Amino acid sequence: MNHEITSERPSIIEDIRSEIRGIRTRPPRKKKPVPPPDFSQSRRLFTVCTGNRWMELGQRLPVQKRLFGDFWRQGELCILFAAANAGKSILAVQIADALSRRRKPAPFAPRALPVKVLYIDFELSTAQFCQRYNGPGGLYSFSDNFYRAQFNLEPGLCPDPSTYNDLVFDAIEQKIHLTNATVLIIDNITCLRGGTESALVALRLMQSLKALKSDLNLSVLVLAHTPKRRSPGRSLSADDLHGSKLLMNFADSAFTIGTGGNPSGQCYLKQIKQRNTEQLYGENNVCLCRIVRRDDGFLRFKFEGYSAERLQLPVPPPRCHPLAEKIATLAARGLSQRQISRKLHISLGLVNGLVRKPERSESR
Repeated sequence: MNHEITSERPSIIEDIRSEIRGIRTRPPRKKKPVPPPDFSQSRRLFTVCTGNRWMELGQRLPVQKRLFGDFWRQGELCILFAAANAGKSILAVQIADALSRRRKPAPFAPRALPVKVLYIDFELSTAQFCQRYNGPGGLYSFSDNFYRAQFNLEPGLCPDPSTYNDLVFDAIEQKIHLTNATVLIIDNITCLRGGTESALVALRLMQSLKALKSDLNLSVLVLAHTPKRRSPGRSLSADDLHGSKLLMNFADSAFTIGTGGNPSGQCYLKQIKQRNTEQLYGENNVCLCRIVRRDDGFLRFKFEGYSAERLQLPVPPPRCHPLAEKIATLAARGLSQRQISRKLHISLGLVNGLVRKPERSESR
């Protein structure tokens, strides 16, 4: 009779050894059965047509109208990101107000009829929102097409953190059906639990937003932050969006608010990503603006022209080389650059650069 020899001890022996050591044994966790994929449905995953057929189908689709100039068009999932206190929420409410009454946020006139807008506000309380739009002329009067949803999660409403986002998206979908909104603005994406740093979390989050957009035929604008630690003198790019790069990859368009180095409070808008239009407001042609309050109490961005982005960035202070003062003293005594190089045991190029810097600054 052949006996199979195994290297593993029987489970009863392991239980006895654990009891002798004083360790309580726990039964192994039962894994939940994962249903196998239904491969009979795989034929529905792709639709195959010739290139000419796709062109014919595309011609039948309605033209994507402008919601906020070429920054955001109808049917797009767009991301607006900027640093804290740059005015993201102010601009988002201004866009929502313009769309709800077809008011022209010059120079970016909407090309659509007045639409119903649902603004999901994770940031401001009732008092804060009221105070923001209360001016010398009293409270601002919004259009009845503008709906604001304030977030108020009650304790114990969602005991399972893993289902939090599903609960939030289900609630948003219910409010969209309630208001018949065709434009959705979420302020902001970082308030959704789990953050956006994880690639997996970001992937699921953007998939949920894309599904919501497609299923309900929405135009979606999502607000996001930039990292706190970034060089203020560096040009803004897609890398400045806080979180996983999957957020930008799944977006149809994206633009940002740059605060620049202007002490007068002027800022600028810059296109970062666009799929359905050309880039009009890139680094060579950003849109200058300033936050002002109208007499009717409405806080808004006032547009003031265009400029190259580099002219709006703060100039870093010049770094003072430790040998600059000594080189200047020797040069004042009449020593040539080559003599200074030999005397201080440094390269001739370094001497040349440090001697010429004051001349350049004076010429400017």
